[in-house]
Amino acid sequence: MRAANRLVPLLLIAAALMFARAPFMIQVAPLEATMGLIQKIFYFHVPAAMTTFLAAFVCGIASAVYLWRRSRIADYIALAGAELAVVFGIIVLVTGPLWARKAWGVWWEWDVRLTMTLVMWMIFVAYLLLRRFGGAGSEILAAAVGVFGTALVPFVYISVNYWRTIHPDTTVVQSLPPDMAAPFRWAAIAFLLLFVALLIARIRLEANRAALEDAYVALED
Repeated sequence: MRAANRLVPLLLIAAALMFARAPFMIQVAPLEATMGLIQKIFYFHVPAAMTTFLAAFVCGIASAVYLWRRSRIADYIALAGAELAVVFGIIVLVTGPLWARKAWGVWWEWDVRLTMTLVMWMIFVAYLLLRRFGGAGSEILAAAVGVFGTALVPFVYISVNYWRTIHPDTTVVQSLPPDMAAPFRWAAIAFLLLFVALLIARIRLEANRAALEDAYVALED
């Protein structure tokens, strides 16, 4: 744990440097033929969505472990994953409509991917509300909610391949030309580094909070 704590500042510095460099790489990337300049939101929107999915999987897997073994560290990880899924999900839900308004002429369209993304995000918000206001034993119910929210992720991802939607299908990233793929990968790695740093910091914070709470209970006894 101490090694992981020392890693957090390094990850944050690396992420900050990469985010600072990203706009210059995105600026020189070629314009997309049909959408033009507004398409450059893609370089932040899609990595943020990928990070949201990763946070959801962290929450879901840790929640499943907690339901199985009642591991406190798994509970801390699940809570941290849920919070980050909400935070990065907000980035997705803000950048998406900004892109859509200029590219497709609408702020919001109730297609399958958009609707399922919003529902998934709201499930993780519900997870956090349960943890905050659910009272004793809410960890178990919240863990079940976390598993359910994570189960939606594959459906959100593949929905564009099976239903009519304004989104491109899942092959868009693999089909990027090299001069677009390079800044995309750069931004994706920057989001990943930021996610890992925040995850470690949040797990540590929750572990310290629980330890302090245990100490208060011990003093009262």
